[in-house]
Amino acid sequence: MASSKRKIGLLFIGLILAIVVTLLISLNMGTMRIAPLDVWKTMIGQGSDQNQLVLFDFRLPRMVIALLIGTGMAISGAILQGVTHNELADPGILGINSGAGFAVVLFIYLTQGSTTSQVFILPLAALAGATIAAILIYLISWKNGVSPIRLILVGIGINSAFSALIIVFQLKMDPDNFTQATIWLSGNISGTDWTYTLALLPWILILLPITFYKAGTLDALHLGDETAQGLGTHVERERMFLLFIAVALAGASVAVGGAIAFLGLVIPHLARKLVGARHKHMLVISALLGALLLLVADTIGRNILSPSEIPVGLIVSLIGGNYFIYLLMKS
Repeated sequence: MASSKRKIGLLFIGLILAIVVTLLISLNMGTMRIAPLDVWKTMIGQGSDQNQLVLFDFRLPRMVIALLIGTGMAISGAILQGVTHNELADPGILGINSGAGFAVVLFIYLTQGSTTSQVFILPLAALAGATIAAILIYLISWKNGVSPIRLILVGIGINSAFSALIIVFQLKMDPDNFTQATIWLSGNISGTDWTYTLALLPWILILLPITFYKAGTLDALHLGDETAQGLGTHVERERMFLLFIAVALAGASVAVGGAIAFLGLVIPHLARKLVGARHKHMLVISALLGALLLLVADTIGRNILSPSEIPVGLIVSLIGGNYFIYLLMKS
């Protein structure tokens, strides 16, 4: 037990250090490279005006957004896999992301443009779309209970339906809004600033501690409904509450960062392999792994074809898609 706790502690510290190192490297890299010493001087307020503009107005906001979205999507996936007893559950595969995406595209279409206030409204619109998708999936999947395979199949169908509706409304948009929606749907965080950070941060700060508090409930649900009831858990009430948290985290993340798929699938698997199935530890490691993966993916996307950029969603999909195929072959 002591060695296990020590291993988890070392892993926690290692991930924190990896995130810090990646942040420092990412601050240095880009179309305009800034020497590490100049980065440090700028961070303590002694850098040039140009470096301050690049670091504080362009690079730091998208890095913080990457950390928040990576955390939110990873925790959302971990919750979904826990409450559905399905290792293939993921907000993207189940159609929750596309439901949120449809709501955002519809909002862009109806408002014809974007303002600062709309940045704060988008997470609410995405939450509404994600909630509708989740309700549809749950109701259609229900047949004397919800079987994992049925849930996945219905989720894929709902995902396709919302994706088709997204295309329909995109085709009705004017060129500017069409371009905005297309870039957003690819999972792109290049246009984010501190306003987007402020829009997403409250969702993460409020919902993350609640999820960690519910780690014991997730452990009980993972044992099966009958066992969970025997342990005094109100199964359906807790399942619906946890599903709402997962949907809210995914919806808010999608509203800001676009349709970033497979992150919620891959990260919980890696966390379970590293620290086991107990959610007390797995959720924390999932949050750190999600933040690290999306930050690394964004750094790669910004620099591999510089000065052009690859949307972070495509980088994550390259990793997550192959891992999804591996899981399907394995099971």
